[in-house]
Amino acid sequence: MFIIEDKGGAIAIMCASLFFLGTWPAVLTLLERRGRLPQHTYLDYSITNLLAAVLIALTFGQLGDAKHNMPNFFTQLSQDNWPSVMFAMAGGVVLSVGNLSTQYAWAYVGLSVTEVISSSMVVVIGTTLNYFLDNRINRAEILFTGVACFLVAVILGSAVHASNAADNEKKLSESTNTYKLGTDGGTERGKQVIDKDAPKDMENGASAECDTKAEAGTAEYLIELEERRSIKVFGSSTFIGLGIVFFSGVCFSLFSPAINLATNDQWHTLKDGVPHLVVYTAFFYFSISCFVVGIGLNILFLYRPMAGVPKSSFKAYLNDWEGRQWALLAGFLCGFGNGFQFMGGQAAGYAAADAVQALPLVSTFWGILLFGEYRKSSKKTYTLLVFMLLMFIAAVATLMASAGHRSTK
Repeated sequence: MFIIEDKGGAIAIMCASLFFLGTWPAVLTLLERRGRLPQHTYLDYSITNLLAAVLIALTFGQLGDAKHNMPNFFTQLSQDNWPSVMFAMAGGVVLSVGNLSTQYAWAYVGLSVTEVISSSMVVVIGTTLNYFLDNRINRAEILFTGVACFLVAVILGSAVHASNAADNEKKLSESTNTYKLGTDGGTERGKQVIDKDAPKDMENGASAECDTKAEAGTAEYLIELEERRSIKVFGSSTFIGLGIVFFSGVCFSLFSPAINLATNDQWHTLKDGVPHLVVYTAFFYFSISCFVVGIGLNILFLYRPMAGVPKSSFKAYLNDWEGRQWALLAGFLCGFGNGFQFMGGQAAGYAAADAVQALPLVSTFWGILLFGEYRKSSKKTYTLLVFMLLMFIAAVATLMASAGHRSTK
């Protein structure tokens, strides 16, 4: 079984996790903005997300000689370790629900602000839980300095979102395009007139994508984006999006502590002599429950959709090949990202591994590069954005510096 022996190796694998976990949301956001139904995308994603866990278990989990206290993957499958298995599967359930929620939150409040709020909730709640579960192997003065940096980044992130939203409102109000302004709770919001009766051939897959002709950052670009995307958000209450974000943040805060309990049995639920669940086996069970919940809910949402998304069917999903390769890639990225996070956490402490929650650094980069987020925004927005990114860099460096070393004896 592959074991990370040094702090440097743990930090390297956490950096890889940070990149993967910051990239896969951008891929799914890209598909939603191109009009692909989120139910179709998540069904594809769930398949490769589970496949990533199987590959990790069959490779890292089987490398090298097994020890009595650290058996290989296949050995553990037949052991009486069900209390730990249930913790791992509970972690998979909350992660699956959280990931599903963020699919809709990205549409309502944007990729960057969704990742900022949910990731920071993970650090504040999940990192604190992991610190005490890990018997305080991380240096508290450094760890909680990093947590404080995350809190500052959240405040800055909220300010960035508010400033950018004000910029967009100004662009829309000054637009000469055929456009109507509505009111939502006293706040002026743009509302595109969309023909709800327009035919959609869902049985033959996603509707054809029309490349935008408008320049990114303009009012016309925002209007064209609303016409293409699968989740319509103009005229919707901001509180709906924020409510979804905070719900997903709570879910994300619990999955890492659940894996921590599954692999280290701090509550002594295993029988005497039964080895702790190794991280690869725990991740395998974690991913199985994530897969079952994700598949089950999204098949339900095909016929009973949320957030005004059109109805679909399993036949329509099978026929929808537009963008499928990107959804499958997103599943691999998330699967390996989560697996690497758990491997780093088992070696250096799960609290330190929560440094990967600086993934808004990566997501913001993709948001600017792929979606034109913050394009043609005000100087105030740009200034706040720079300070937010700098604070996230400080936060991830500080949390990684707090890494300890877990004894395997």
